[in-house]
Amino acid sequence: MVEDEFCQVTTAIDTRESADALARSAVWGRLAACAQVVGPIASTYWWEGNVETAEEWLVLFKTTSARYEALEGHIRGEHPYDLPEILSMPVNVGNPAYLMWVREETQAI
Repeated sequence: MVEDEFCQVTTAIDTRESADALARSAVWGRLAACAQVVGPIASTYWWEGNVETAEEWLVLFKTTSARYEALEGHIRGEHPYDLPEILSMPVNVGNPAYLMWVREETQAI
């Protein structure tokens, strides 16, 4: 496996329904092999000069670095926020069989 070949991408979104829809559409489009929805979570952040608190759902996408750009574009296009969180963390090591599965499931058909 090539170092930095895989990544985990995260975003936070306002409703469980939106999180589920985003997760499903990304997996359906083979932009991610898996998407996990976690929540609700409490988020506190600066927005337009104020400290805000909101209930959100975290979506964790397992994908390849080669599919990141397409996944980012998909998230931007489907996300209801003006400025969505989209963060990518490299996966340096992992279960080789799992990573092979991620690679296989993110191949464009």
